[in-house]
Amino acid sequence: MTSTSESRRAKGPIVVGGHTRIRPFNTRDTYPEQSLDNDLCQAVVAGNTVYVRGQIGQDLDTSASVGVGDAGAQAEQAMANIKTLLEEAGSRMEHLVKLTVYLIDPRYREAVYRTVGRWTKGVHPISTGLVVSALARPEWLCEIDAVAVIPGEERA
Repeated sequence: MTSTSESRRAKGPIVVGGHTRIRPFNTRDTYPEQSLDNDLCQAVVAGNTVYVRGQIGQDLDTSASVGVGDAGAQAEQAMANIKTLLEEAGSRMEHLVKLTVYLIDPRYREAVYRTVGRWTKGVHPISTGLVVSALARPEWLCEIDAVAVIPGEERA
């Protein structure tokens, strides 16, 4: 799968390089205001590890922004997206091993981390938090990426 038109048509997972790509897309479609043409995906399953792309306050199915101006609401959407993507990849939230949280303002930390904490209660993943100058779109206040495993008994 190399052409952009093929990338646009891909709805389900695809396998490239022996790894399963969950929800492939092209940046030409997701960032039409920018001159980009990159084939990416929302998650990759490599062996028993699931790598989830940074999730933001955006609906996975419609690409509509969620929680504009509200870091807690954006974190809620990001965590819901992570849960959905992990399940599509054959994992679950309880198998999270690492989160990376990006904030554009340290004052958002409490709202975002309270939300993340609700989603990861009892899981105890490792976590790294960073304050960055900006994210890909100005309305995005936080971004969260994740790494999880697929336990052997759950792998198909």
